[in-house]
Amino acid sequence: MLSSLGRRMSRHRLLVLLAWSVLVVVGGALAGDAFDRTVSVADAPAGSESLRATERLDALDPEGEIITAVVRGEDFFSPTLRDSATAVMASVRAVPGVAEVTDAYTAGGAIGDDGRSSLVVVELALGLTGDEAVATASAVSDLLHEIDAPEVLVGGPLLAEEAFVDRATSDAAIGEGVAILVLVVLLTLALGSLRIALVPVVAALAAIAPTLAILGLLARVVDVNEFAVNVVTILGLGLAVDYSLLVVLRLREERTADPTAPLDELVARAVSGAGRAVLVSGLAVAVALLGILILGDPLLSGMALGGAVVVAVATLAGLTLVPAALSFLHRALPSAGARTWARPWAGRASREGLLARSTRLAQRRPGIVAVSTAAVMLLLAAPVASLALDDSDIRSLPAAAEERRAYEATTTGFTGIGIEPVTVVLDGSIQDAAVTGVLDRIAALPDVADADVVQGLPPEITAVAFTPVGDSATGDAAQRLVTAVRGLSTPVPVEVTGPAASLIDTRDHLAARLPWALVIVAAASFALLFALTRSLVVPLKALLLAALTVASTLGVLSAVFGWGWGAPLLGFEPRGTLDVTTPLLIGLLAFGLTMDYEVFLLSRITEGWRARGRSADPRTANAEAVRHGITRTGPVVTLAAAAICVVFVGFAFGELVAMKEIGVGMVIAVVLDVTVVRGLLLPALMTLLGRANWWPNARRPIPVPAEPTPAVDRRVPVRS
Repeated sequence: MLSSLGRRMSRHRLLVLLAWSVLVVVGGALAGDAFDRTVSVADAPAGSESLRATERLDALDPEGEIITAVVRGEDFFSPTLRDSATAVMASVRAVPGVAEVTDAYTAGGAIGDDGRSSLVVVELALGLTGDEAVATASAVSDLLHEIDAPEVLVGGPLLAEEAFVDRATSDAAIGEGVAILVLVVLLTLALGSLRIALVPVVAALAAIAPTLAILGLLARVVDVNEFAVNVVTILGLGLAVDYSLLVVLRLREERTADPTAPLDELVARAVSGAGRAVLVSGLAVAVALLGILILGDPLLSGMALGGAVVVAVATLAGLTLVPAALSFLHRALPSAGARTWARPWAGRASREGLLARSTRLAQRRPGIVAVSTAAVMLLLAAPVASLALDDSDIRSLPAAAEERRAYEATTTGFTGIGIEPVTVVLDGSIQDAAVTGVLDRIAALPDVADADVVQGLPPEITAVAFTPVGDSATGDAAQRLVTAVRGLSTPVPVEVTGPAASLIDTRDHLAARLPWALVIVAAASFALLFALTRSLVVPLKALLLAALTVASTLGVLSAVFGWGWGAPLLGFEPRGTLDVTTPLLIGLLAFGLTMDYEVFLLSRITEGWRARGRSADPRTANAEAVRHGITRTGPVVTLAAAAICVVFVGFAFGELVAMKEIGVGMVIAVVLDVTVVRGLLLPALMTLLGRANWWPNARRPIPVPAEPTPAVDRRVPVRS
């Protein structure tokens, strides 16, 4: 089937390229809908106690978006500052969409503890759409900056969220732009031709454009977060390049083996040989993304949806667009090791690659290599034991960001204004002795620093904001307070909300669903690898190696972001924690990519094993199949890994800590997997297991079906 597909792609290459051109143009025209329809998702899982309590309070006492500003650096009683601030406040009140303004000059607002600062709080009107609220907040911010003071810091939840999204988008745009340029240079040097190097990059862009259009359609029926777009572009670039390289290098290999074969036949053989790996790899990555969907996290679900779509489109591009493009450009594809203007230093085609050399080392001393590399990977995984999780709050923004500075100035410079509290909602009047008794017990807890009754609620409902000790709304003290309150036996119904409660609910929700996600992902991956290899041992080994890669990646990530190793190099302030969703996102993405490379290698190793002679010694045949498969596919895996690392490095050096975690984590995962696991541990283990790798079909060769040979004119040679 794949052979026939490749032959049709070659024969109808012009029609295929025209169809993809239309798809890209239409997708590009509709891609903006994906950006317009993305929404912010809830901080806690649907149905959780913290989300229910928050929605209840919002319904009882609805409040518009809040803009805050700290005016500082000048004596509060300065006449110039007073006159300027008074005039600006009048202008702010006149802005359409502003509901209320509280400031120290005209409406009894707070004065800073130093006497040289004051706080402005602007509430926007209810009912504003997201775009309207952002536009109003921007207008208010511009006016507040007109106050004649040495420094005016404007922030608030809405502006902080917009700053986070804007920086994530700009980081992604810069990272992807640089990645594409570096990819073109890297692939040109590796493949020896600029025109051939552009094929994987064009395939990646062709996969991304329609995916964004589809994501825009999905956003009409489900909530899709802004960061789903980032995942689409990352996976689109990485996977489309990987799949394209498989086809490109397989075509080069087939042409070298039979230089007089007709073009259609060569393309058919290339798609037949590489297509199975592309299909199984795409399914393996899609399975990992399915695991993210099973977790049911509102932020991760949008990423998983976008990722699943781009995997499908990238797979389709690898099987259709790339063969059609190569049918036009095949003469520009140099032979392996050939000298060209792009690589004048190239030597003989027989020079071994990195994975081939490491495989020879592993097969000479398989026992020593297997034990030592496994020990190294376990050592790298050790810091996972100290892994701490937190929400990505405003501290994820750069320290110089105005929104973060405004928050810090507000929470540290004004008495009575601190970090976000733990809010307790009780069914009953504050005059009720039962309610008062519960509140007194909570106030006596050691992690409570202050308490304020929430105003504006119906008399039959009581809500009190308890400020935890410490300087973090989601720190250990705040989490202990939430746990303690929820553990109280109370005569009236009690619900707890706030940042710490949302963090605990998210963590508990993910922990409850994670086992199901792992079981489904592992079972599906096992089935895919069994279908590829007809072995029960090889899939089990692959799952164990993938788990080892993920554990080692999270261990190194814990040391980098939890312990602060490399913080000056990467440009961030260590908080001692990772974002609560980062380990799961990186773990499942890393699992998908490690299975991606596993499929690439196992596809060729299995070919070698099945093609062994009936009289061959099984142990020798197994070792030769491993060596043959890795030698043949090693350049693809190495180049694909380098390409995807280029994509993730752009995120590693972005400004947002949450994006740094993902970028650094994926680079670590790819490097460890390709160098240590695929280069040493995999060949060592497969050599040690010998014929047992292929149980229960290890005793006799499985015939490799011959591809049908069509009637073709063999008088037309195809040469580079």
